[in-house]
Amino acid sequence: MGSYRPESIDHLFMSIQTFNAQNFIAKTSSDFYDYIVVDEFHHAAAPTYQTLLDYYQPCILLGLTATPERMDGKSILPYFNYRIAAEIRLPEAIDQKLLCPFQYFGVTDAVDLSTLKWNAGGYDKGELSNLYTLSGAVANRRAELVVSSLLKYVTDMDTVKGLGFCVSIEHAEFMSRYFNERGIPSMYLTGKSSDEERKAAKGRLVGGEICFIFVVDIYNEGVDIPEVNTVLFLRPTESLTIFLQQLGRGLRMAEGKECLTVLDFIGQANKRYNFEDKFAALLNNTTRSVTREIKEGFVSTPKGCYIQLEKKTAKYILENIRASYGNTAGLVSRVASFEEDSGLELTLTNFLDYYHLDPRAIYKFSTFSRICARGNVVGDFQEPLEDTLTKAFGRLAIIDSRRWIRFLLDLLPRLDDVDFAALSQVELRMLQMFYVTVWGQVAESWSSDKVLDNLYALSDSPVLLGELVDLLRYRYDQIDFIDEPVDLGFECPLDLHCTYTRDQLLVALDFMKPGTVREGVKWLPEKQLDVLFVTLNKADKDYSPTTMYNDYSINESLFHWQSQSTTAVDSPTGQRYIHHRERGSRVLLFVREFKADRITGGAAVYTFLGIANYVKHEGSRPMNITWKLDRPIPAKFLKKTNKVVVG
Repeated sequence: MGSYRPESIDHLFMSIQTFNAQNFIAKTSSDFYDYIVVDEFHHAAAPTYQTLLDYYQPCILLGLTATPERMDGKSILPYFNYRIAAEIRLPEAIDQKLLCPFQYFGVTDAVDLSTLKWNAGGYDKGELSNLYTLSGAVANRRAELVVSSLLKYVTDMDTVKGLGFCVSIEHAEFMSRYFNERGIPSMYLTGKSSDEERKAAKGRLVGGEICFIFVVDIYNEGVDIPEVNTVLFLRPTESLTIFLQQLGRGLRMAEGKECLTVLDFIGQANKRYNFEDKFAALLNNTTRSVTREIKEGFVSTPKGCYIQLEKKTAKYILENIRASYGNTAGLVSRVASFEEDSGLELTLTNFLDYYHLDPRAIYKFSTFSRICARGNVVGDFQEPLEDTLTKAFGRLAIIDSRRWIRFLLDLLPRLDDVDFAALSQVELRMLQMFYVTVWGQVAESWSSDKVLDNLYALSDSPVLLGELVDLLRYRYDQIDFIDEPVDLGFECPLDLHCTYTRDQLLVALDFMKPGTVREGVKWLPEKQLDVLFVTLNKADKDYSPTTMYNDYSINESLFHWQSQSTTAVDSPTGQRYIHHRERGSRVLLFVREFKADRITGGAAVYTFLGIANYVKHEGSRPMNITWKLDRPIPAKFLKKTNKVVVG
């Protein structure tokens, strides 16, 4: 970097500024480098990176970033064929002791922001700044709240090394002056501060000469003061990227630093402000909603971490989440302002990606098309299958088999012209899976008038059919595991590690009365298959003591399963389990974490863990059987399957 010139250009570490200044593309061919690593890849769309990324064609392009969610909503994934090779999110990094734990306090802000001007995805910065600095008594009262909250939540002010994130230069200057007047030595820096000023400020903070640096537009990234142990969020942060960057300034490990204290000042917000993402990012991957976490006291924080919301703060956040995504009206409002807020075209994929939504969060209320029509962003429509599809979309939103999705994407746009007699057996089974998902019943014959009328009604619903195709494409791009067919002795469409509803998987196995299966096992004599349906976390209200089975993975290949309470070792069923290999039958294992879906409240889906083989058993009525899976359980499922081990 700078004026330094390397002796060889085969292996280089360099800044992007130097790459551009020294005109490297004039010195090298597009395939000169086999391996290019780009740090801070969330800047990839910036003009300074375009020459590098457009010109070179390396064998491997590795992008590194702590914040893959770009502030402008543009995705960096197209550079990587829409695949993330590996990721470690903030909670996991804390659990692995790569970052220090935090204690987060949501403090009730007296300033009401709900009526403030909102444009292009955020509050008007000028209005915010005026409110926080020039509003006389209001500004002083808020600054006093910050000081009193600090004294309330921080045990030893003498050890504080803090950053306060402000909305404007005036706000940073105002807070610094206010803190100094209250005997808390502080200073402020802005994007205009020189490198010398920043270096001096860092020295004063680390040395204990000052307690706080108030900043604006800097210290979001690329600045490293590991000793920082206190962070003040003094303005609402609309961007999840910026929130995580600012929080990250205090999460670096340092000698003698036990944890980071975070004070976030939260008042009544504009209904378009997104609280949910912020808290979801602080919690371990969980099947629990943010609303439930707030109500139950944040039980899913990383190791050593703590989140506490003051009573009024919790109320504001819950009301905001309810108004944003908790009902149809909230979604209609989000859709109506989407293009203004995001700068993106309104599509199902863009909407889901921008707000980090699971599609089921929409489909538990309505279809995306109907929500758009209610928001007056598309024309109204009347289609014959709207009621049916509105109920079905939530079930269609969990499909994650590449093979099944490819089949549907090929078939659905040409339903009127399909010759069902020409479909293969496996294609007919996939069509049956689709049919039972949409209409809740099996198709007795592909030539029956009723079945054909239903399918033709789908092709006569172009708006919703188009939405279904968009949803399937979205789901296809979200798949982050390797699925593969499983040899069951016939052409079966069920793929390893994919998720299915009970009805979908049973009709895929040619059992045409899926609604009759109530128990957790099903023997299919024609196919010589034992199908095991396992629910790992059994809530007492859903299961009697005689069905509280003890099911969990022992390791990635062995699974402990408890039979039904009436199954004895010497019974035909017990003997079939033990001797299934000699008798030529197979055992299939389907597992889900909870009985109910956390988003829709309906029945949760099962993950297909593949073929299981008998290893040993203990006891009788019930039998405790250890199965060995043909294929190991992937790490992403292993966490769920082994966490409820009962000693």
